Amino acid sequence: MAASDAIEFDDIQGLVVRGYGSLPAACYLLLQITDPRKALPWLRDLAGQITYANNRPDRQAINVAVTYHGLASLRIDQTILEGFSDEFRSGMTTPHKRRILGDDGDSAPEYWQWGGPATPQVHLLLLCYARDDHVLNALYNELQTGIASHGLTQIARLGTEPLPDFKEHFGFRDSIGQPYVAEFDRHDKRRPQPVPLGEILLGYRNGYDRYTQRPLVDASQDPDSQLATDPEGSVQHDLGLNGTYLVFRQLAQDVPGFWRTLKHQAEEADHESADAVRLAAKLVGRWPSGTALVQAPDQDDPTVSDKDEFQYHATDAEGLKCPLGAHIRRTHPRDSLAPEPGSKKSIAFSNRHRLLRRGRVYGKPFDDSLDPAIFLENLDREDAPVDRGLHFICLGANVGRQFEFVQHTWANNPNFNGLYRDPDPIIGNRHAHGLPQDRFTIQRRPARCQLQGLPSFVQTRGGGYFFLPSRRALAFLFSAPAAGRKPRKTPGDTS
Repeated sequence: MAASDAIEFDDIQGLVVRGYGSLPAACYLLLQITDPRKALPWLRDLAGQITYANNRPDRQAINVAVTYHGLASLRIDQTILEGFSDEFRSGMTTPHKRRILGDDGDSAPEYWQWGGPATPQVHLLLLCYARDDHVLNALYNELQTGIASHGLTQIARLGTEPLPDFKEHFGFRDSIGQPYVAEFDRHDKRRPQPVPLGEILLGYRNGYDRYTQRPLVDASQDPDSQLATDPEGSVQHDLGLNGTYLVFRQLAQDVPGFWRTLKHQAEEADHESADAVRLAAKLVGRWPSGTALVQAPDQDDPTVSDKDEFQYHATDAEGLKCPLGAHIRRTHPRDSLAPEPGSKKSIAFSNRHRLLRRGRVYGKPFDDSLDPAIFLENLDREDAPVDRGLHFICLGANVGRQFEFVQHTWANNPNFNGLYRDPDPIIGNRHAHGLPQDRFTIQRRPARCQLQGLPSFVQTRGGGYFFLPSRRALAFLFSAPAAGRKPRKTPGDTS
């Protein structure tokens, strides 16, 4: 693995290294390329405005990602396109992907607001961040002017809503438990097993001490040597180096439905200590403050300063503090799974499936307080459903082994960790194998407690797989029609 001081941060888009927390205003623009000839000059200018990881912007930032169909619309040569991963090329809406991601029923792609078969094809994603709404709107207006006159069509502008204390709409603190990448934070020496850089960025060794598949280009297709050479030593040039894949899912959250269900379950529970907030914490694996149940099993403790420094095996192997099927225990099992629970091997296994999350919430909160106690007192305050949720965005070098594995094998799996008919209680699919999967088991002594008949609280409203290129890759992809591109059709050519 390359040493941190050898990493070219000025070649890496800034979103990889930071989530732009100092820029609370944000929106995402979904674009379609209608005329590549007109679009390329504008895209080359846009590439000059991209924010890279060597900068810490205090006013605004722009990053850009492209879909497989977007690359095809730019007439990138097919031999190059075939070097991208199968997951990226096949997309998110095939019958196979629907099954493994759980996109059925109300979450079926036919009902999506974008990215589905009934909506315009997405080619580009612009991620825009600013210090306030005034700066964001000015940035958007500037971009929109160029979009409208340069062979591009805006499919949607997806807004965001910054909530206080890093809360999400159900009222729990989020953005905890990010993978630790030593090369991105050389001053943090507390964590002994960082996630290998190659799990996040292409062109570096991953958790198997190998290079993840990435698009390579023959030297003849890159005559100006815009790309770096293959770090594995071949004569090819590396289009993937310092880039990564970006997964985008728009997830709608039914906040009153969530708390109404937990209130009902608490009323039906067979022990005195049950209450809606406590049960909700069991589902999530954390208290509303973000403190993990293994750190404070009996009641919320906001004074816990480091809410991510814990393991499961030594302190809670049986799930008596944090249920075995809780959301955070599924999506980041830490040291709790085979081959050797409690060992470095177990942590290494978990690290090979980590996700670098960069999403933001959207929509107005159910209550500005974001206090579950107040939610529970006002469950009937809304006369009609309100569109709110999470723009889930994650980065990783291997979509299949990271995002799809976590969603399918850990979140949607009703038999995860020895359970039965227990999918992830927050994001899991409630139907699989022709049966309802609507239980949640709370381990306790002398007998377990089981919630049954849980509905879905989260629905998919859009999604897609994107490639987040490096600075060099952007220069290559947006270069004038030449090497690396299919030859232009001549009159009468129907190929």
